[in-house]
Amino acid sequence: MSETILYEVAEGIATITLNRPEKRNALNWEAYEALEAAFRRAVRDADARCVIVTGADPAFCSGDDVVELMATPRPPSNDAPVVRHRPTPAAMAAMECDKPVIAAVNGAAVGWGMELACYADIRIASDRARFAELFVKRGLVSDVGGFTRLPAIVGPAKAAELLFTGDPIDAAEALRIGFVSEVAPHEALMDRARALGRRMKEGLRLGVHGETREMGEWAISAIRRLMQTEDHREGVAAFLEKRAPVFHGR
Repeated sequence: MSETILYEVAEGIATITLNRPEKRNALNWEAYEALEAAFRRAVRDADARCVIVTGADPAFCSGDDVVELMATPRPPSNDAPVVRHRPTPAAMAAMECDKPVIAAVNGAAVGWGMELACYADIRIASDRARFAELFVKRGLVSDVGGFTRLPAIVGPAKAAELLFTGDPIDAAEALRIGFVSEVAPHEALMDRARALGRRMKEGLRLGVHGETREMGEWAISAIRRLMQTEDHREGVAAFLEKRAPVFHGR
């Protein structure tokens, strides 16, 4: 995988890190392709139960690398002009990820960076984070995240304000309007995200994005699998013994 996007798995969590800190993690063609590949990899990765997406300090993602994309107005592997009739492949990969996604927003998340945060199920912000749907200030419109996910998260009126003005908000305002569920001290952000990730299961993602029948079939299958695990037996024993369970992921 390209060094523009890092991928690692530990404790059942796949961490996807945008890794162009010198560009504030702005996305060029290589990074977009690598980000798509990272989300696809997480779907296939049996060791990953959830996904955290974050950025290499000092930013989460500052959107498109406009200078590079303007200089190379098409992916290097494709001679045809880029015409978007559907969301970007990276956006599609994020939305189609069937595992819970946490955005650990460690700094600026603007333009497509805010879109990326929208694709997560849960957003946790550093106290240094800020957000902006900057597209209108560039004479553009947002990707599908802004038009579909943002109104569902903050409500249509606030989403319209953010989309139509492009004005930035800080972490405290993002928490107030419900765009993020928690603001953490910058140094504690990844610990908080990982602690949450260890508690999450893949069913949440299907519950939010999947069809009812698909969710029902998955739930029955998952229950059957889970009833055979050591953790299930420990959970039952802990309930009967009136103590906290000690799970080992088995």
